[in-house]
Amino acid sequence: MRPILMKGHERPLTFLRYNRDGDLLFSCAKDHTPTLWFADNGERLGTYRGHNGAVWCCDVSRDSSRLITGSADQTAKLWDVQSGQQLFTFKFGSPARSVDFAVGDHLAVITTDPFMERNSAIHVKRIAEDPEDQVDESVLVLPSAEGRKRINRAVWGPLNQTIVSGGEDAVIRIWDTETGQLLKESDEEVGHKKAITSLSKAADDSHFITGSLDKSAKLWDMRTLTLLKTYTTVVPVNAVTMSPLLNHIVLGGGQDASAVTTTDHRAGKFEAKFYDKILQEEIGGVKGHFGPINALAFNPDGRSFSSGGEDGYVRLHHFDSDYFNIKI
Repeated sequence: MRPILMKGHERPLTFLRYNRDGDLLFSCAKDHTPTLWFADNGERLGTYRGHNGAVWCCDVSRDSSRLITGSADQTAKLWDVQSGQQLFTFKFGSPARSVDFAVGDHLAVITTDPFMERNSAIHVKRIAEDPEDQVDESVLVLPSAEGRKRINRAVWGPLNQTIVSGGEDAVIRIWDTETGQLLKESDEEVGHKKAITSLSKAADDSHFITGSLDKSAKLWDMRTLTLLKTYTTVVPVNAVTMSPLLNHIVLGGGQDASAVTTTDHRAGKFEAKFYDKILQEEIGGVKGHFGPINALAFNPDGRSFSSGGEDGYVRLHHFDSDYFNIKI
């Protein structure tokens, strides 16, 4: 597989997101400017300028008309995807870490970090059809159970009835979106032992996968929070994604940026590793990054995936036909 190298960011990548049709790829990085690319050839279409801090996360509406971004500048912004225009800015008193549109795009969940006197929290915002009707008020605010610990990711559960969150305290929680009640927490015995860095849903919302600094990724049932599978690796996991087509899981990671200089990139520490979803066995790896992988995303058609690293590059991989015939 020959990757397409996309160099549009000056600083480490933080997040990658395909649109629903799989023809556009959005990338976020610590350099303040989310960027839009063509997903087939890696051509850069444009950037979204307006944030004054690292952009941690983004999501795009189902019809690819709106983009929402969360940033360390204590705001989340709504953008017009085509024109790059800012439509609205949600202001928080602390950095916005994670954003996710609900099914139907009328709601968004945004998580904020602990900062100064503030604890981390999960905010639900109503997204207006017309940007002029947009308001800043939260429909629901869920204070974090572990106030000083960061929530790294929160996503919508099936039919927008629940919100699933995970973060530094290594506990996965499921919240009721109507009442704001905590419905379930992951069990300490089977759960992660260190901070949860990433969380990715299956295309049908039936299960999701979490990656953690405890060098493992775990597959969970979205409704019951039952642990289904565990994938172990040799480095902390920063990013996880799963193929919508085959039973494949991809993990990316590496040591802390501070420990990177002491190891060689050829040592295979910065590979995107492929696992069989059912058998939990490693089936292959894709090398290339010169630093830890911070972001992974699978194209919705399952025929390509992209990775973003500490090295500031996005690498876009289109699978060879051999990949679809792997026999295990």
